[in-house]
Amino acid sequence: MRVITGKARGTNLNTLPGEDITRPTPSMVKEAIFSSIQFELEGRTMLDLYAGSGQMGIEALSRGASKATFVDASREAIEIINSNLKKTKLDNLANVVYADVVQFLSSKKCNEKFDYVFIDPPYAKRALPQTLSALYDSNLLKSTSIVICEDDKHFDFDESEINDKYDIIKNASYGRVSVIYLSPKGD
Repeated sequence: MRVITGKARGTNLNTLPGEDITRPTPSMVKEAIFSSIQFELEGRTMLDLYAGSGQMGIEALSRGASKATFVDASREAIEIINSNLKKTKLDNLANVVYADVVQFLSSKKCNEKFDYVFIDPPYAKRALPQTLSALYDSNLLKSTSIVICEDDKHFDFDESEINDKYDIIKNASYGRVSVIYLSPKGD
């Protein structure tokens, strides 16, 4: 796993062995996501939830995002994220938070609003609906924010479950991985 382009281009990132704690986003999926937002990323902020190795937030920083916040409930993942940030020399643009994602979103301790939010919970957790609801209620989104969710081939929610809070911008499948792009609905 490596950084695709930007300031840290080509840097190999560390990840935890196995897929029990983290499951890295496949390179093809990461490339597709960043190709779709590459011209809007410069100077924007990114929230990487269930951050794992931090590869998505690090890719955003490498491509010109101004700041990224990484949240994960695994101490081992937090150590890997910090290591990867130092390795890429992007640690001065990052905030790494050791916390349960839904508790972090519900805590109201973060006062920042993010331009992009990447959500990739462990597939077995089936945490996407709860996370999307907590994110919407968190006051961390702008009306222009884009929320990018990764899950296994079939999302574990009916689209009607999110239609009250989000508009679906795009839905794409890459082999066994699905990605959905959302924007928050206004009041």
